[in-house]
Amino acid sequence: MVQKLDYLKETPSQTAGPYVHIGLAPGAAGFDIYKQELGWDIAGPNAAGERIRVEGRVIDGTGSPVKDVLIEVWQANAAGIHAHPEHAGEVEEGFRGWGRVITDFETGEWGFDTVKPGPVPGRNGSKQAPHLTLWIVARGINIGLNTRLYFSDESEANAADPVLNLIEWENRRATLIAVRGEREGKPLYRFDIHLQGPQETVFFDI
Repeated sequence: MVQKLDYLKETPSQTAGPYVHIGLAPGAAGFDIYKQELGWDIAGPNAAGERIRVEGRVIDGTGSPVKDVLIEVWQANAAGIHAHPEHAGEVEEGFRGWGRVITDFETGEWGFDTVKPGPVPGRNGSKQAPHLTLWIVARGINIGLNTRLYFSDESEANAADPVLNLIEWENRRATLIAVRGEREGKPLYRFDIHLQGPQETVFFDI
């Protein structure tokens, strides 16, 4: 007697979508699960330092905004200290230093509020310029893209940053600099992420 084999059904694609928002930002996907979506409050109400707004778009190789992106953010506080068990008591109560935002499904715009981070220690006693670390996932991206956001008004610190100086061409370094402006008297940094093309953002293999 020949036994009939049961074949497993095909699993969902291993790219980030279309399930990324259901799993990581369910509120945006229409699932009312949490009172507050995880990762929306990066700094908390007690964080010291300058309160800032960061906004931008993720742009594909044709110049069009990508509208189903999820971005995770990591940062130090204004004193340059990350929220880590090794630094318990050195960061403000409620400061996570981590957040998760998604692009607007209609416009592709993303944005978040936080505090401007301070310089953080680098290797061999060096200092890294104030920066945010970003991780980008979207439909069609098999492996998340890692990049950094530096601040245009930190030119002296940027010039000495050991990571920026690993990038040989200055025009490529510029793809990691958020431009400072303001809205209603409050600091606003603009940072567009280009996935491809002549303005392609520098991504890091980490």
